[in-house]
Amino acid sequence: MFSELALHERLLKALAELNFTEPTPVQAAAIPAALEGRDLRVIARTGSGKTAAFILPLLNRFIAGAKPRVAIRSLILLPTRELARQTLAEVERFSQFTFIKSGIITGGEDFKEQGALLRKDPDILIATPGRLIEHLNAGHLKLDQVEVLILDEADRMLDMGFAEDMQRLVDECSNRQQTLLFSATTGGNALREMVNSVMTDPLHLMVNQIAEMNESTRQQIITADDVPHKERLVHWLLSNEPFRKAIVFTNTRIQADRLYGRLIAQDIDAYVLHGDKDQKDRKRALERFSQGKSRVLVATDVAARGLDIDGLDVVINFDMPRSGDEYLHRIGRTGRAGEEGLAISLICHNDWNLMSSVERYLKQTFERRVIKELKGVYQGPKNVKASGKAAGTKKKKTAQKKDAAKKDTKKDTKKVAKRPANRPQPEGTFVVSDDGHAPLRKK
Repeated sequence: MFSELALHERLLKALAELNFTEPTPVQAAAIPAALEGRDLRVIARTGSGKTAAFILPLLNRFIAGAKPRVAIRSLILLPTRELARQTLAEVERFSQFTFIKSGIITGGEDFKEQGALLRKDPDILIATPGRLIEHLNAGHLKLDQVEVLILDEADRMLDMGFAEDMQRLVDECSNRQQTLLFSATTGGNALREMVNSVMTDPLHLMVNQIAEMNESTRQQIITADDVPHKERLVHWLLSNEPFRKAIVFTNTRIQADRLYGRLIAQDIDAYVLHGDKDQKDRKRALERFSQGKSRVLVATDVAARGLDIDGLDVVINFDMPRSGDEYLHRIGRTGRAGEEGLAISLICHNDWNLMSSVERYLKQTFERRVIKELKGVYQGPKNVKASGKAAGTKKKKTAQKKDAAKKDTKKDTKKVAKRPANRPQPEGTFVVSDDGHAPLRKK
């Protein structure tokens, strides 16, 4: 029970109002340690309640140690605007019976209005790194009074190229007393280096092993011949698979727009979401999708992190994600809070090795599925290595290189042969006699 976690009565009142009774495993593990003031590195699957696990201890700290509002006391950094807005909503829900004020700074909003918000010194500032750096450069921001720094989805921020911005913002929070880092994946070397540099004797909590990350989601693959074949498969799935809401992920903005156009032309009500869309369009797309006014969202990985959409039953990977962590984040949009989900990946010949790498990373084998009406020629590689990857790829590349080298040699030989025999040579060079067989002599 939440009442056993030593939270302030105002927070318990908010939790009761929101019908929160039992803490999730990540909340039960992280909240007591965070209340003690420990630095935390927490890994838990999506939909497990990570946001509440860092918001509740933060609010509890500020209620217990109330101060006049003269500076920003906490900074929460996140990778995307959508995740930032969602986190702000959670903070406001849990702080509804307190006097704690929060604010949000993300790209795509009026810069002057954001400057005015910063002058009010909200207790909790929720932000994306890029826009916050702009305000720092403009002299609108001071972070030297920040007590608690929270990095949510830090691995994604690093993947997006925010390493320098993050480090600068961390350095600006020079007097912080606690640092919390939450993520759904373990991240790579860059994240481990950041943990070592910004945290003091952190407590590492891995609530879920990688193989347990998405136990409630059924994972399938369907082989496809090419991009048009994939587009036909998506249309068939959205027309025949029972679902309340579905997200179709692509790797590029161009493909997202193309697929969105195809679906609209086929009378499937959909919205598209990617980084080229302005803030108003992105906000409208998510609102309509969340409210169920549109059942299908076509998106790049901008929608893969942190979004919590009720009733999201199906995730389709039009393009296979480039890493196991990205795959986990994508399919983590479904199968949340104990509900069952379905994740389908469409696999061409150039997706196969990525797919097999993800299978190895998750230590599981995806279910193979065939749609009879749209069965293609490609059904996977003829020969497969022990790793699951297609066999013979490297040998073919080597052979191609050798063939190319031979062609280049032949071209060079032809060029030499075509050189006129009586072509004048520069002074002091060696030449060949007219018959081509005599020894070289100096002119």
